[in-house]
Amino acid sequence: MSILHALGVRLVKFYRFCTRSRKAAIGSLMMVILLIITAFPTFFAPYDPAAEVFTPHAGVSWEHWLGTTSFGQDVLSQVIVGTRQSMLIALIVGLLCTILSVIVGVSAAFFGGFIDDGLSLMTDVVLVIPTFPLIIVITAYAKASNFWLMVSVLVITGWSYGARQLRVQALSFRNRDFLQAAKARGESSWYVILFEMLPPMTSLIVANFLGAALYAVLAAAALQFVGLGNINTESWGTMLYWAQNNEALASGMPLWALAPGIAIALLGTALALLNYAFDEVANPALRPVPRSKASKVKA
Repeated sequence: MSILHALGVRLVKFYRFCTRSRKAAIGSLMMVILLIITAFPTFFAPYDPAAEVFTPHAGVSWEHWLGTTSFGQDVLSQVIVGTRQSMLIALIVGLLCTILSVIVGVSAAFFGGFIDDGLSLMTDVVLVIPTFPLIIVITAYAKASNFWLMVSVLVITGWSYGARQLRVQALSFRNRDFLQAAKARGESSWYVILFEMLPPMTSLIVANFLGAALYAVLAAAALQFVGLGNINTESWGTMLYWAQNNEALASGMPLWALAPGIAIALLGTALALLNYAFDEVANPALRPVPRSKASKVKA
């Protein structure tokens, strides 16, 4: 069974699960809405987010649903357009972290010996280093605030936890009969890893991706909030940076600061709900017991 086939089977199970689980349905709906906004932000934004043409410090109105900034920019338009960069950071960092985690964790477990020792040592070193201070040091030292620098830093610091989880899971598979049978057939090591070992780990790999994406969203927003990102781009983190620097809460513009914070929280909630739901798909023991069955058990 190939990885794509295993993923397809999991997605079909997840779709069926979404029809029965409120948690999965809400998380999926929230993520679909955010992805649509990411694909077409200018279609949904009522104004140019960078245009300083409106009355500064304007409150909520029909023209400006979330008010305006101290520069005369529409807050709602900034939140909508800022969705793209925040979502791209989440998806790209989540994907790259997952790939690194799979390569390091599964390779360490499968090959064993000095390869396992070396990769495990590298993973442990990254795990024990305080992540956020390291991110700040690397970003500040590079002195080149751009999108790909932030992505690179987040990937470098975000793969180790998933690699540790995947290594433990792969170790439990290493001596299973189906792997031994593949080796007895003369299959290459990479074939055994790609087509025998990884498919049963699909759920854990997806959960690792969702966790890494959530980490990327929060870390990127924190970096941009302290001014270590490109403050001239449109994102939720840069909105928080400008709102804090212009004392939005004290100046009677609370939505300028609250709107991007709520958007980050909604994206984090969507990723967390999907993560929990996918765990329940992979592990039936985590699924909530229906009330009818629970009452029968008590009786």
